[in-house]
Amino acid sequence: MNKTLFIGKTGSGKTTLCQRLHGEQIEYQKTQAVDYYENAVDTPGEFLENPVFYKALIVSAQDVDVIVLVQDCTQEESLYPPLFGSMFTKPILGIVTKTDLAQDLDQINQAKEQLEEAGAEKVFEISTVKDEGIEEFTDFLERI
Repeated sequence: MNKTLFIGKTGSGKTTLCQRLHGEQIEYQKTQAVDYYENAVDTPGEFLENPVFYKALIVSAQDVDVIVLVQDCTQEESLYPPLFGSMFTKPILGIVTKTDLAQDLDQINQAKEQLEEAGAEKVFEISTVKDEGIEEFTDFLERI
């Protein structure tokens, strides 16, 4: 699997997704620093929430193959500026998380649109709780 950098707001599900992808027990914790997994890099939400830390995202992206923008579908606002992904020289994917908590399909579609506006070339819908969309995502990472 390609090495992947996960970017998203605090609480968007980046750490849970990384733990799930690597077969680890899900432990809810606040990521305080960049965490490295075998095939993933999990960044703190503050790196997206505070533009002063965008440089840290660019540096963290140097040793990965793919950038993944993560958006919780239960959150109305997105912190990704339009074309956010253009600061990276890697393929940009999007993941809509917590789809099992969506009140309706509109929430999921809104999150997908936000990720596409930020530069995601392909967007996946994932629920780590229901184990939905994870296999499709990992299969895609194997192919690119």
